[in-house]
Amino acid sequence: MTTHFITAEIDIQETPTELQKTIEAELKKQGEPLRWAITSVDEAQQKVAVEAVVTTSAE
Repeated sequence: MTTHFITAEIDIQETPTELQKTIEAELKKQGEPLRWAITSVDEAQQKVAVEAVVTTSAE
């Protein structure tokens, strides 16, 4: 198992619950999220920046 630090830019959603689900779905594409945080919000572009640590299986 290896860990990776990743950043992602996600579109702002209508509700906080939808935003959380969207972030988690995007992170799962990269591996299993251990932890993540929204680090900035760009209201003009309607985007949030997310930093995360994910794990992947060693193949």
